[in-house]
Amino acid sequence: MKKIKILIVLIIVLVALFGISRLLHKDQPEAPQSEKISYQNASSDLVSIDLPFPGAVVGKEFSVLGKARGTWYFEASFPVEVLDKDGKRLVSVPAAAQGDWMTENFVPFKADLKIPSSYIGRATLILHKDNPSGLPQNEASVSIPINIEY
Repeated sequence: MKKIKILIVLIIVLVALFGISRLLHKDQPEAPQSEKISYQNASSDLVSIDLPFPGAVVGKEFSVLGKARGTWYFEASFPVEVLDKDGKRLVSVPAAAQGDWMTENFVPFKADLKIPSSYIGRATLILHKDNPSGLPQNEASVSIPINIEY
């Protein structure tokens, strides 16, 4: 009989703790939509960014690492840019394939960026599928929010 009472008390305590936990966390907002990866005519099956992650704090100089299908490249590279909070371009550089890009498989890439020393704040990192044709139907990109602070 004593074991049943202890078990009932434990269950009541666990339920109470769960309820308190839910109450404490209900007012905390979810990560804003802007803290997520955005794809335009693309998907994670075409291009994937390993670093930086969405919402990351980066310095004035940082590298973008990831992998993209060979079809994302043209002549072993594709454009990468960073826009300030108002959509003004801060920098644009090519991401370079780190392997044979003449494939439909994933190929690692790296892009080294250097942000102007005067800029601090929110920014958007955009990787563009290289589109030598210039045709709108061939455009694709992936964007992530970052914070430039040091």
